[in-house]
Amino acid sequence: MEKIIIVGGVAGGMSAATRLRRLKEEAEIIIFEKGPYVSFANCGLPYYVSGEISERDKLLVQTPEALYDRFRLDVRPEHEVLSINPEEKTVTAAHHGKQITESYDKLILSPGAKAFIPPVEGLDEAENVYTLRNVPDLDKIMNRIDQVDPKEAVVVGAGFIGIEMAENLKHRGIDVTIIEKAPHVLPPLDEEMAVFVQNELKEKGVKVITSQSAVAFKEKGRIIVLEDGKEFKTDLTIMSVGVKPESSLAEHAGIELGLRGGILVDDTYQTSVKDIYAVGDAIVVKNQISQEDALISLASPANRQGRQVADNIAGISRANKGSIGTAIVRAFDMTAASTGLNERQLRQAGKDVASVHTLSKDHAGYYPGATDITLKVIFDPVSGTLYGAQGVGVKGVDKRIDVIATAIKGGLTVFDLPELEFTYAPPFGSAKDPVNMAGYAALNIIEGLSDSIQWHELNRELKKGAVLLDVRTESELESGRFPNALNIPLNDLRDRMDELDKEQEYIISCRSGQRSYIGERLLKQSGFKVKNLDGAYALYQAVRPEELEYV
Repeated sequence: MEKIIIVGGVAGGMSAATRLRRLKEEAEIIIFEKGPYVSFANCGLPYYVSGEISERDKLLVQTPEALYDRFRLDVRPEHEVLSINPEEKTVTAAHHGKQITESYDKLILSPGAKAFIPPVEGLDEAENVYTLRNVPDLDKIMNRIDQVDPKEAVVVGAGFIGIEMAENLKHRGIDVTIIEKAPHVLPPLDEEMAVFVQNELKEKGVKVITSQSAVAFKEKGRIIVLEDGKEFKTDLTIMSVGVKPESSLAEHAGIELGLRGGILVDDTYQTSVKDIYAVGDAIVVKNQISQEDALISLASPANRQGRQVADNIAGISRANKGSIGTAIVRAFDMTAASTGLNERQLRQAGKDVASVHTLSKDHAGYYPGATDITLKVIFDPVSGTLYGAQGVGVKGVDKRIDVIATAIKGGLTVFDLPELEFTYAPPFGSAKDPVNMAGYAALNIIEGLSDSIQWHELNRELKKGAVLLDVRTESELESGRFPNALNIPLNDLRDRMDELDKEQEYIISCRSGQRSYIGERLLKQSGFKVKNLDGAYALYQAVRPEELEYV
């Protein structure tokens, strides 16, 4: 009888275990899980803090008893694997002070990732600092909340988990401060997209501090000291500055490691040691867009990898194709999602990229309840290859980013986006979906129908002598305007072209970029030199409100 041991449960390990049973009924399958729970909803943990998920048991997806009854899996929680002996093909685990050694024919490592804790002065003495990776972590946080009834909390790190924790702590009535070392929250997004989330956090009463890190804890963690010397009182601190692969077990077994200590695997998920495989947050994957090594700690890839490694062990060939890192987060009433690479990563890699920002409604604008979606698509300006996309809005963001993620996985380009067909009825979408519109805007760039500049290039162009032409209506200017801009409403532009100089270069803008594109085409065909401000006033107002004038 073939014997397969899996180290670690949750997404990767349990997906592998249950798929293996479906393929190999006679195999002996043992799962060693370090913690007390082998299958839990770690992505749901923050929502229990606020009570949005009201029952703790809802977070526990499967129990060892249920897994045995259905799949005849030998699940052993609270068994920490101490060592692997590849020569003898054994693993040694500790359980309540006793050591157990088991042999294996195949071994799957799914140890996941652990919270990265930077060296901070006074952290060891702090009594109110926590991380959130599993149910025991959650229990510690909830016990702290129940014991001290915290009034002030600090979240160090404004990634996806940090944002979720800030939201849910705030929902409990706790004053929350977020501290982020990067220049803006949600570093996976580009600045002008992340700012929508940052603004939402501030509007909901969360204090946001960027470009700062915690350098010390005082008074057993009750005071946090920042780089600039400022101090904050805190009753509860959540460290959420990132994760790193839990690969020490693999390293001690002589398995080759790669990027930031991640476990190296081939396209069948086999490590450098025969008959030992690895999946999940601990492994190095290929970013499918850049083809560079990456660490992508997300539940969806881990589940897929678990199933695929089981197939390979069972003799069904499944290639490890890598991942593109599609993710989403809710921040109060705002949703932010991304897929692929951001513009900053691409430019740092030396890629020639173009991007478009579009502002559309999540469903037909005339149907009640329509809300804005700001969508950014990043692509190759010649081939149209899709590199990534980001979206922010109240609702409907998930659908659009999922579509573009599918397009990237399927090898589609921006030329294909206008051709995609979506379900349409007024409560659900628009006849021209935001994804279609982003495709049209990208085609206009590639085909030379539009020359655009980005929000961060505007001041440079104005200093070089360009004039900003705002084609919004006079009533729209009451909500804010660009300083020193020339205003000619679009509908008046044909009749007022004599006010413009064909020797002068113009940057044209409206609210979203759609009317300004129409104005750009009109003026260009009349002999004027014009560039369109991509994203227009709405985007610029979000990212640089202090540079605008208000009535």
